[in-house]
Amino acid sequence: MTSAGGQPWGWMGVMLPLILAAFLHQSFATVATPTPAQTTAAPHKDPGRPDRGKYNVTNSNNTVCLLAYMGLQLNITYNSTSQNKTVQEVVNIKPNGTLASGSCEADRAVLELKTDANKTVLTFVFTQNTTSSMYHLSEASLMTSVFNLKEGNFSAKNSSLDFLQGTFGYSYMCRMEQTLTVTQNLSINTFQVQLQPFGVSRSAFGAAVECQLDEDDMLIPIIVGAALAGLVLIVLLAYLIGRKRSHAGYQTI
Repeated sequence: MTSAGGQPWGWMGVMLPLILAAFLHQSFATVATPTPAQTTAAPHKDPGRPDRGKYNVTNSNNTVCLLAYMGLQLNITYNSTSQNKTVQEVVNIKPNGTLASGSCEADRAVLELKTDANKTVLTFVFTQNTTSSMYHLSEASLMTSVFNLKEGNFSAKNSSLDFLQGTFGYSYMCRMEQTLTVTQNLSINTFQVQLQPFGVSRSAFGAAVECQLDEDDMLIPIIVGAALAGLVLIVLLAYLIGRKRSHAGYQTI
């Protein structure tokens, strides 16, 4: 038996596995969890992932008008006179010891969380554009006395925020961790958020609209999977074509 097909096809059997291995290594090396925007510097202490708390606000006729289900973590930076340095504290909001209250109006909803025997008060204010029916977190504030500061209580507030955007009648959902920068001295980490400050019906969340971070997190594996499937198909076709040409190149002497 002699080959009449020119150069041997054997190089393909060596090169294609090497190309596939290199592509797989590069693909998985580049797949990483998206980094949430506006992340503050790494804290000195890590209390771990906070528990998710279920919070709601009722209006004057005892009907639920705001729902929130989320884990909350506070990043607080302050100047300590006793330690003569800048200190960063990371504090988890514990649902079991937290009391939720607030108010609901046509274009403004307030969620107030009191914890540590009312020593810590965290307030979220949501604003709705009644024309577009879009809502967002427009204000957040914190007041706490748990650090026993000689300078007094720690407080921070920002009334010009634009986080957690949603639509009237729909709930906002984000499974990914986010960092909401309130001020230079306060940021809030949110975990597995689902909330609805407007258009709550029958004390239940409306249909959920997922955040961009969740969509990106799902899109990356789909793209990588499609690329790998395409590469496998190319390798298979190349193998079949090479095998066919090899058989066609042999003649009986």
